[in-house]
Amino acid sequence: MKKSSVFAAMALSLAALSFTALAGNNSVKQQVMTAHAHALMAAGASSLKMTHAHLHHVINCLVGPSGAAFDSSAADPCKGMGSGALPDAAGQSKLHSALKKALATARAGVKDDNLKTAQRSAHKAALELQKAAASVKSG
Repeated sequence: MKKSSVFAAMALSLAALSFTALAGNNSVKQQVMTAHAHALMAAGASSLKMTHAHLHHVINCLVGPSGAAFDSSAADPCKGMGSGALPDAAGQSKLHSALKKALATARAGVKDDNLKTAQRSAHKAALELQKAAASVKSG
């Protein structure tokens, strides 16, 4: 994926996140959209270190601060939005399943020591999160 495409997608994601916050949609959607934005940032990062950093942000948004996979040494861009997209989506089985898939993809990317394949995992996680966001019930 070209960097210009990644940055355009990132801008759209951030705009969607801002709209979501302004529109008053539930915290799950905010967390999913934030995770999506960070997955896009990971996909477009120029170094493995930054790809991994943004994938950790994705993971932190999905599991929340009480989650076993939460990395307290990484930033939590979803702080204050809820308990994590997965715990907050517990009653929505289709969404919960999609978020677990995105989490597994992000975790695989963090374990990858090759920039290109880690970026591919990040891109795949972004697509999974985009689909998940579409299934979030407004609350």
